Amino acid sequence: MSNGDPNNPYGQQPGGQPGYGYPQQAPQGGQPGYGYPQQAPQGVPQQGYGYPAAPPVQAGYGIPGAPQEMPGGVKAARVMLYVIAGLQVIGAIVFAIAAVAVNAAKNDASLKEDVQFQQLADYSGNALWAIVAFAVLWGVFAVFLAVKFGKGTNGIRITAMVFGVITAILGIYPFIIFGLVHTVLAVLIIVFVAKQDGGAWFNRQQQPQY
Repeated sequence: MSNGDPNNPYGQQPGGQPGYGYPQQAPQGGQPGYGYPQQAPQGVPQQGYGYPAAPPVQAGYGIPGAPQEMPGGVKAARVMLYVIAGLQVIGAIVFAIAAVAVNAAKNDASLKEDVQFQQLADYSGNALWAIVAFAVLWGVFAVFLAVKFGKGTNGIRITAMVFGVITAILGIYPFIIFGLVHTVLAVLIIVFVAKQDGGAWFNRQQQPQY
């Protein structure tokens, strides 16, 4: 068989070029020629053909660095909200007893003719019942915030801080005798919720609801 047969696809082409169908050798010098697959540098891992690159692993719900568990300070703030709710219930009971006592004194036969006392009793009784209603509602609000801490957003965080500010102010005036504990707890709630880890917890991306 002649190696120079131009019609033979498997034969040696003139000039020392390999025939059609045979793999060609890369040229000297390590530079790939036209049609040669380029190899990645040594030490660089090669990606398999047809497989997309895996996305980087991120903590939390899609935000890098977001806490996966409620921080200790936020947990403490939630417990303090429950404590405030319990104190609100106790305060509501105390003021309700006071309102009942004022109403009983108002109906005393010896005091029915005292106009000034009757007016004071009416005002005091209405004020005491209003305080009872406010104490119950404020306690319910505290429980609501505490429950929302688990899946709360930044809006819950801001609301809790506003709740703490109002509670601290009311603890100083006008309920300083009964509100000192409320003031201390409210200040601690503001501090724990406003910390950096608290902000990271409430600002984390939420899981989509289906």
